[in-house]
Amino acid sequence: MTEWSKYVLYFFIGGTLVSVSTYLGSQGKGFLAALASTLPVISGVTFILVYLNAGSAPTVSFAKNLIWLSPPWFVYVGTMIAAVPKLGFWPAYGLALTLYAVGVGITRLFIH
Repeated sequence: MTEWSKYVLYFFIGGTLVSVSTYLGSQGKGFLAALASTLPVISGVTFILVYLNAGSAPTVSFAKNLIWLSPPWFVYVGTMIAAVPKLGFWPAYGLALTLYAVGVGITRLFIH
């Protein structure tokens, strides 16, 4: 398999997962949509692909960085929960993304 075709495959795998989550969410099945979005499918596939392409050390590095990025992700989700009813979707989403980016920046200061 060529490098280019691998990345096309990765794109379709990711797109399929996003489509399933979106479909479930739009059908009012919030729990199932959240479950589909948070199942370790994307990270699991990434673990497998990083391992197959680069070996153990990059796989472990990826896993460690997922742990470090969890607190900013919790802030992002918590902001959406709290702010969507008060601000509306788009302002809340912008705020959540901003806080996530700030959290990632702060996290990088601590881990590097």
